[in-house]
Amino acid sequence: MLNFICREKIIKQLGSYNKNVDCRREEICVSLAVKNMYMKQVDIKIPAEGYNTAYQSPSNIAIVKYWGKKGEQIPANASLSLTLSECRTETRMVVKPSHSINDDYDVTVYLDGEKKDDFVPKIKQFFARIAPYAPYLTKCSVEIYTHNTFPHSSGIASSASGMSALSMCLVDMEKNCGEDMNDTEMKNRASFYARLGSGSASRSIYPVAAVWGQHDDYNTSSDLYAVAVEDVHPVFHTFHDTVLLIEKGQKSVSSTVGHSLMKGHPYSVARYEQAVTNMSKLKYIMSRGDVEAFGTLAESEALTLHAMMMTASPYYILFAPRTIEAIQLIWEARKNQGLPVYFTLDAGANVHVLYPDSHAGSVQSFIKEKLSPLCQGGTYINDMVGSGSSEI
Repeated sequence: MLNFICREKIIKQLGSYNKNVDCRREEICVSLAVKNMYMKQVDIKIPAEGYNTAYQSPSNIAIVKYWGKKGEQIPANASLSLTLSECRTETRMVVKPSHSINDDYDVTVYLDGEKKDDFVPKIKQFFARIAPYAPYLTKCSVEIYTHNTFPHSSGIASSASGMSALSMCLVDMEKNCGEDMNDTEMKNRASFYARLGSGSASRSIYPVAAVWGQHDDYNTSSDLYAVAVEDVHPVFHTFHDTVLLIEKGQKSVSSTVGHSLMKGHPYSVARYEQAVTNMSKLKYIMSRGDVEAFGTLAESEALTLHAMMMTASPYYILFAPRTIEAIQLIWEARKNQGLPVYFTLDAGANVHVLYPDSHAGSVQSFIKEKLSPLCQGGTYINDMVGSGSSEI
């Protein structure tokens, strides 16, 4: 069966917007919902023998950050990220039909073969959010077997890779159990699902670079799912991101808490205006292949993110002394050695070192000699731009 989700459900997800600033975003998203596959209700029938599928999906690193949410997983501003390749989650999903409709969701999760009951509540919350679009979830049991290629305690958020991999599994099942979808529709729907599990997960579906959030300069962009960036210079297709693991373990402040601090923040309006401007700049920069402008904007965005946390109420410092040391060494290498090396930061102490493939050898030698001693246990991960989610 196929039914469109009502307008009221879409408006609820969008949340309360300022009438003068955001009403157009609302109308755009509602219009897209009428046109596209991703907002349809799909009530498939699970085969008697069950369904088994597996996908991998990478993490991503935002260049223009989103920080602040509205409604149900709606970004306060558009963001753009590079899709990684080595830091990824591999997920196998086994679904079996149930003979009765459950009020709850029958979910079992395994990480590296070990049953993880503490992962179940987040998956159930995710299923509850997508249930209006996937009502079959109350009529089946779901076993999830997942593995991260990066250390679980590394401080790298696995929610983006994990939720996007699981979303691809769900949409693959929908397609192969009777729902007609082309590749674009499949990715858009998976991205829509992934957003409801973790906002940044919506961007991990696509190769090279992705935009999540409606922005006038990105024609097909939406608050409800991410889209691939269309015009990207070849230099960024092979761009490198070496992750310096300054501090391993869970972040001191969750993303949920961080986003909530933007409500009533004294500088939130200026920040959102800055993000809109930077998205426009980045579109031009990435089409031209301007590495210097790209790196400069990435660094400014990273420092702005942390500045917002330091000026919030309550306020937090998310980086560590060695984070600052790494940044200073990167600046010195750029000034004194002429290396095209830049950085960005996530909402923690780790540093993402960004550089083009043409200088990979020299930059990686610099990282090994100068930056690795700043990492916990000398640990860092060499990653680069990748091709997004895929079946395994």
